[in-house]
Amino acid sequence: MSYFEALILALVQGLTEFLPISSSAHLILPSAILGWEDQGLAFDVAVHVGTLAAVVIYFRKEVISLLVAFLGSIFKGERSKEAKLAWMIVLATIPACLFGLLMKDIIELYLRSAWVIATTTIVFGLLLWYVDKNAQLTDDEYQADWKKSLFIGVSQALAMIPGTSRSGATITAALYLGFSREAAARFSFLMSIPIILLAGSYLGLKLVTSGEPIHFGFLITGIVTSFVSAYICIHFFLKLITRMGMTPFVIYRLLLGAGLFAFLMMN
Repeated sequence: MSYFEALILALVQGLTEFLPISSSAHLILPSAILGWEDQGLAFDVAVHVGTLAAVVIYFRKEVISLLVAFLGSIFKGERSKEAKLAWMIVLATIPACLFGLLMKDIIELYLRSAWVIATTTIVFGLLLWYVDKNAQLTDDEYQADWKKSLFIGVSQALAMIPGTSRSGATITAALYLGFSREAAARFSFLMSIPIILLAGSYLGLKLVTSGEPIHFGFLITGIVTSFVSAYICIHFFLKLITRMGMTPFVIYRLLLGAGLFAFLMMN
């Protein structure tokens, strides 16, 4: 991997991790279309660190408030809307963890293909469009109960299928349940913190046990680039959806899926 490839891949990871357009799809495509080699475990860990740092720092006030309330509910029995939301985020993380443990190998063997990505890109794009156009858009994230949280959590688990988009699936589910666009996005972003932390820790453990050599230049490039691009992406995404909704991302997904099908059929 060259520094140019590292820069592009980290930029793509940061820009697409929190947009409803699938980061995994965009990271698989360079190898499928351009013939780039797999970026390796160390680089995967780096971009996970970068994107995790971006969402934690951007939502630092909310994260601190939720963490304090969560610990207070455990050790002091305190009850607050922040404590409830923190527990709902924990609950929503469980389905993805179970699905990942049970289905990871199957997904790696059979579903990481450009054909699957093209199909899921279009299908889940249309689903996002339909739900966004018919959503009530009334609730905020603090109105999530255990049923809603599990439903969104299952959607996050299904997003392990390449091309689905974790944020796209969770935002679609939240909109379907009546969340406002801003609340759906915030809940999705806060949900991403434990799942990115767990995924990054898993990859980090694999890296340590694999003995794979670490190129610190690529590592720093991945962390810094993915952090900056993800932070900027979160900021502008929250502003954009208040004005335009999900339509721009639906159009992008449809064009991307159609382009992929055209490329695959010609090759």
